[in-house]
Amino acid sequence: MKVSFWFVIIASIFVTCLITANIIAVKLIFLFGFLDPAGIIVFSLSYLFGDVLTEVYGYGAARYVIWLGFACNLLAVIAIYIGGLAPAAPFWHDQAAYNTILGFTPRLLLASFIAYLVGEFTNSFVLAKLKIATKGRWLWTRTISSTLIGEGLDTVIFISIAFWGIIPPQLILTAILTQWTFKVLYEVIATPFTYAVVGFLKRRENLDAYDYRTNFNPLLLRSEASAR
Repeated sequence: MKVSFWFVIIASIFVTCLITANIIAVKLIFLFGFLDPAGIIVFSLSYLFGDVLTEVYGYGAARYVIWLGFACNLLAVIAIYIGGLAPAAPFWHDQAAYNTILGFTPRLLLASFIAYLVGEFTNSFVLAKLKIATKGRWLWTRTISSTLIGEGLDTVIFISIAFWGIIPPQLILTAILTQWTFKVLYEVIATPFTYAVVGFLKRRENLDAYDYRTNFNPLLLRSEASAR
């Protein structure tokens, strides 16, 4: 697979948003009167740039970046874990703070990884299929619809696995609906920005991929040609 300068830039932003969101998610904030993890803001950007990748470069290219994000996030988790186990210097007294901010539980990790893969691949798949169905018109219908489904699955899976049996079911439902609504509204508000980035990249790359012959198996990583 050949990559360009702009592809690397978009992929780097995608991965950075993903890892940053997972790190700052430990902080809980009130957003428009609702309780949410701080990572929700930057995490939504990963879906936006995921849309850009699929729209411009095709599902096959987005698949590479989704797995790259997964691998980078896993590497960050391993590094943080090893850093927590490493013996602290005698004069350093912030181990408790390190564990509080950067610590994690296997249950939360499982929820995060499963939700990420299901949500991102669904988002990319829906957008690619809608692009063919709409013959490349009405970009906003693809970005919003794919986010509606992808972010919906991501939110349901993460919150259900992470908090089932810990908080009451009604609070789980409220958390799912709140985060889902915010993420979709985020995509709607960011639509002009998405149009600008997609238009810029299509002109610079002279590329507009259509996944007519693409194998949508998320585990397939061999290079595929998409119709331009």
